[in-house]
Amino acid sequence: MKVRGINLGCKVNAYETEYVLELFKKKGYEIVSNDADIYVINTCSVTNTSDSKSRKIINKVVRENPNAIVVVMGCMIEAHKDYENKDVSLILGNKDKSKVVDLVEEYIKEKNKKKILFDDFDSEFEDMFIDKMSSHTRAFVKIQDGCENFCSYCIIPYTRGRQRSKKKETVLKEISTLVNNGYQEIVLTGIHTGHYGSDIETTFPELLEEIARIKGLKRLRISSIEITELNDAFLDVLKKYPIIVSHMHIPLQAGSDTILKAMNRKYLKKYFKEKIEKIRSIRRDISITTDVIVGFPGETEKLFQETLDFVKEIGFAKVHVFPYSVRKGTKAETMPNQVSEVVKKERVKRLIALSSELEKEYMDKFIGKTLDVLVEKCEDNKSIGYSDNYLRVIIDREYDVNTIQKVKIIKRIDTNLEGVNDENN
Repeated sequence: MKVRGINLGCKVNAYETEYVLELFKKKGYEIVSNDADIYVINTCSVTNTSDSKSRKIINKVVRENPNAIVVVMGCMIEAHKDYENKDVSLILGNKDKSKVVDLVEEYIKEKNKKKILFDDFDSEFEDMFIDKMSSHTRAFVKIQDGCENFCSYCIIPYTRGRQRSKKKETVLKEISTLVNNGYQEIVLTGIHTGHYGSDIETTFPELLEEIARIKGLKRLRISSIEITELNDAFLDVLKKYPIIVSHMHIPLQAGSDTILKAMNRKYLKKYFKEKIEKIRSIRRDISITTDVIVGFPGETEKLFQETLDFVKEIGFAKVHVFPYSVRKGTKAETMPNQVSEVVKKERVKRLIALSSELEKEYMDKFIGKTLDVLVEKCEDNKSIGYSDNYLRVIIDREYDVNTIQKVKIIKRIDTNLEGVNDENN
């Protein structure tokens, strides 16, 4: 039978979907990217738009494939436990994803549709282990799940449960296996990645140091990390191991202390800026990208201008901009002074424009310099890949995919850099 995975949302979801597809493959199923007998849809609920997209995808799949077995799982289900769809064969939340294949085979035999949800998550990390990924030159490794920050706008602590960490020896074995299978770059993922280890008597910096020593690993990337987790131990590891790439995604969410407090973030602007300065004292040209939420309740024009000014002051390499989305069950849902959709859209445009300006400024710094580029694909007699600071680079000739090439950057075209092989390196 043919199986297709449809992933929505974050890198954690991507990892989990890949894991489930590998389970199917090991049981003899064929993994496909088009028409299938079994569909596994891993949903997202980070915003109302994510919810809507998840529902549209589900409806499209069941409408176009009336005879298929459809599995729906993930955050949208956890956020909307009352979700029902008579055309869906199996509904799961964020627990027991590792049992999807068994549940599907049970359905094939018994034809009993099921909805399996739990009031609470297991106290332990649901182990998943991947030895290869289907279409990536970099491999994701999920090391952590859950979040206990309870930012006032966020539904994720309710859809993912409390902080849970994968055993360190399992993480190291998984990464070693992926490296031995040819992956040049490992991306550590989690819902609250930097909080890794707090439940198993270790720390994220300790894990990073052991990963950095794995023979054959060329690049180690962190999908996202909170500014409060960049402690001295982390900074020491960053200084010690150049294998940790010169790119960090650090969510800001707002550049106004008033809004940060209302969001229940655990820092203010002064703290954020001082940490960024420490990072740049170690890696001067590091790429620091971020997330910002626009139009949070109570955000006046003056407070939004504070965010614009602070984003420019920090000099992010790129800003991922999100209009505030009301999430039922969160504290922010009932806050006064909700911002209109018209104002949100206008502010989003302004922040995106600033992000575009900052992104191009950052990229222009590397014209004339040589970057190591991991080739991800080839087309039209050119190679396309990413530098360790996550800049997209187009090279003037074809190289083997999954190789790292030294490339001298000669120009920027929009948000791409173009370069040639640097024969002198």
